[in-house]
Amino acid sequence: MSQALPVSYVRVVGVERITPRVARVSFTGDGLAEILEDRPDQQMKLCFPRPGQDAPRLPVPDADDAYGMRWYEAYLAIPEPERPLMRSFTVRGYDRAAGLMTVDFVLHGDDGPAARWGRDARPGDVLGMVGPSSVYARPLPAADWLLLAGDETALPAIGTLLEYLPAGARALVYAEVADGAERQELGSPGEVAVHWVHRDRGGTLVDAVRAAELPAGTGAAWLAGEAGVVRALRRHLVVERQLPRAAVEFSGYWRASLTQDDAPTEEDLAWARERAGQEP
Repeated sequence: MSQALPVSYVRVVGVERITPRVARVSFTGDGLAEILEDRPDQQMKLCFPRPGQDAPRLPVPDADDAYGMRWYEAYLAIPEPERPLMRSFTVRGYDRAAGLMTVDFVLHGDDGPAARWGRDARPGDVLGMVGPSSVYARPLPAADWLLLAGDETALPAIGTLLEYLPAGARALVYAEVADGAERQELGSPGEVAVHWVHRDRGGTLVDAVRAAELPAGTGAAWLAGEAGVVRALRRHLVVERQLPRAAVEFSGYWRASLTQDDAPTEEDLAWARERAGQEP
């Protein structure tokens, strides 16, 4: 029998503003020890309650619904005024001994549900969590060096990827943030060079990576952030830098002027087909 899609509730136990625009929220919850794995870049969904709800309303998953298709159908069947809003996040860290999970919330200038919740989060607040699941894990290809590039939304995943690098592994990081106050400490056992790109100084992630001097040898890349930027970076690395397509892992975390509640565009669908084509 297949393992059910992990669906649980998590409760806030602490909130820390690690930069002016990033809140790090600590959660506890029943079953976290069984759900979370010892691997980097664990992607999951957080479900936010509607006004007037103390906790989001979530369907119970079927035991043999590993991919969550039936669960998602039940989720969509919840009347819209009661259906929790769902957003994608990365597990920033998990202290197994303390039973605590940390998640970083980027407090965007817009007034979206995740940013709004992150600004006001208090101990005792309850969210739903869907995943993470090893079914969707995408290991990085073997290479002599690794390029990690993304904006603020990608920093939690980049942080975990760096922490899991073996000693001596080489990596370059290009991280786009609003300004110098948004820099974060990124530790790693590997040999890592971090390059910060500041938007307030006119910098862009695409320009920075285009100008980067990449090491000799076999390279691989991990890209995440705004979908249009990630597409441009991937084209540059595959077409101009001649990296094999299979060596470039990519993910569009968000779309300019659109939310996760908006219908996918034709470009989004083409993106999904191309991404699916990289599956083993």
